[in-house]
Amino acid sequence: MGRPSRLGDEDGSDYASALDEVIASPEIRRLLERSGVPGGRLRVLGLAAVAHTTPAADAEYRHYAALRRQARGGRPDARTAPLSGPGDQERPGAGVLAVLGVLTPVLAAVAAATFLLLGYGLRLAGALPALAGTLVAVGWFSLMLAAVAALISVIALYRTAARQSADGTAGGSERSPAVEDARAAWLAALRDRGIRPFLLQRLADEAVPPPDPGDVPGSRFSSPAFAGPDFSGPGFESSRRPAPGGVTGPRLPDARR
Repeated sequence: MGRPSRLGDEDGSDYASALDEVIASPEIRRLLERSGVPGGRLRVLGLAAVAHTTPAADAEYRHYAALRRQARGGRPDARTAPLSGPGDQERPGAGVLAVLGVLTPVLAAVAAATFLLLGYGLRLAGALPALAGTLVAVGWFSLMLAAVAALISVIALYRTAARQSADGTAGGSERSPAVEDARAAWLAALRDRGIRPFLLQRLADEAVPPPDPGDVPGSRFSSPAFAGPDFSGPGFESSRRPAPGGVTGPRLPDARR
C-alpha cells in the first residue's frame, strides 16, 4: 500500500461537512457536555488532523478520485492544485495581456480627448495652425485605436466567459450515479473509521475526572487539640487513678478543701 492520497482543495468542504456531522452526532454531543470541551475547539482539532484521519478511508478516496477523473475524460482538475500554487490563471504573460486589454482602451481614449481638445483649441484661437492640425490628426488616430482596443477586449472577455461555461458544463458530468456512490462511500468511511475515532480519543484525553467526594476540603473535621484521650480542663488532671470496680477515669477535685 502506497502513501495516503492527499485531499484536493475541492474535497476540503466535504471533509468539513463530514466533521460537522460527527460533532453533531448524539454520542459526541453527550461526551462534549460531560467533558466540558467546547465544540469549536473540537472542530479546530479535527480540521487540523486531516493527515491523521484521512488515511483510514484512503482506499475509498482513491476509488472516488479515479471515477471522478474518468468522468472528466482523464483531464486533471485545476481545483486539486494548492490554492497558492500556479494555475491556468497564472500562465506567463496572461496577467500582462489582461492588464493591457484593460488599460489600452482607457489610455487611448484619454490621449484622444487631450489631443483633440488641444488641436481644436488652437484652431479656434487661430494660433499655430500646423501644430493644431497635427494634434487633431493624432487625436482622431488615438480615438480609433481606443475603439479597436475596446472591441478586442470585449471579444476576449466573451471568449473567456464561453470557455469557462464550457468547462463548467463538462465538469457537470462528473456527478454521475457511480461517482456519487463512491463519494458517499468515502465520506461514510471517513466519518466512521477516521474522524469519529480521532474525536473520541481527543475527548478522552481532554476529559477531567470528577473530584472524589472524600477529598473535598472541609468534608472532615479533625482537631489535634480534642483528639487525645488525655484532654484536661479546669479541675481535671491528665493522670488517671483506678476507680472503684477497676474502672479508670479522671480524678475529681477534692471537695473537703
